[in-house]
Amino acid sequence: MARNKAYILEYLKDHPSSSSWEVHESVGEGSYATTKRALAALVETDQLLSEGQTRATRYSLSQASQLFSAIDMTTYFDKEIDEREIKEGYNFELITETLANVDLFTAEETSYLARLQEEFKSNISQMSPPAYNKEMERLAIDLSWKSSQIEGNTYSLLETERLLRDKETAAGKPKDDATMLLNHKEALNFITENTYYVVPLSIAQIEDIHSILIKDLDVERNIRQRRVGISGTNYKPIDNEHQIREALEDMCRLINGKDNVFEKSLLALVLLSYIQAFNDGNKRTARIVSNALLIANQYCPISFRTIDAVEYKKAMLVFYEQNNLSEFKKIFIDQFKFAVKTYF
Repeated sequence: MARNKAYILEYLKDHPSSSSWEVHESVGEGSYATTKRALAALVETDQLLSEGQTRATRYSLSQASQLFSAIDMTTYFDKEIDEREIKEGYNFELITETLANVDLFTAEETSYLARLQEEFKSNISQMSPPAYNKEMERLAIDLSWKSSQIEGNTYSLLETERLLRDKETAAGKPKDDATMLLNHKEALNFITENTYYVVPLSIAQIEDIHSILIKDLDVERNIRQRRVGISGTNYKPIDNEHQIREALEDMCRLINGKDNVFEKSLLALVLLSYIQAFNDGNKRTARIVSNALLIANQYCPISFRTIDAVEYKKAMLVFYEQNNLSEFKKIFIDQFKFAVKTYF
């Protein structure tokens, strides 16, 4: 049935307000009853909207569908940049309408994440303060390394550990690589020492964290005032400072209004990258702010240590180009599990 569902979603993307029989004739595999069950399941998971009753029922994609429909990543990236059909510009309705009206996690995913969080709380309740601090230090080193590696930093994990613990720079490495790592550690120290700094989240707080991350690097501070391009995609972020600020305000309002801490963290992670408020350092800022929201609510922070940098970037590109969150959500859940199981 999973394959049938994918065909149905693809068909309804181009043929909204179709009947079950029209859907079946075009994409159905097996019996008409199988198609009806697939349609019912997609309505149940909020991927489809149904209007009318019995034979007059019509089906269309829901707002949630664009966010969560499965994407074949291999097939998607087999196409060159200019061959992909994408949402080229910033989607002004994404934050205020689409994301504001959906639950990012299914009931099953929410339950799974909640169990992991309870495991984290149980584990740290049995740890002495020195043991807990040691594990947080280990996670901070891993996060500083991986977050920097995603941005092209050449330090290995071992070299990062020596730098952050012993201030020993690696021979033959660019000075900016060491600076980037040290800035990550300073930003993490700041959010752990100022636990509730991002509650509620504001533009000023985001700018402060960004400033720590780009200190002594050749990067401009504050909201950008010129156009930026993103390598690997034709997606074009907003290039107007006033609109960028409005987008950030909408994002903060959305995050502050959410009750689910996992949603807060995931939204910061993807939306700060999507808005591209700064000339550089956006994804680094997103990862730190995302973790700051977890820490502020006494949730386990995430190091991203085991995610492949290319897979991370691909999941982000899919969000830029299709506003599809499915792959990035998988990364978030997997990395939260890894953090709970590895550090605590």
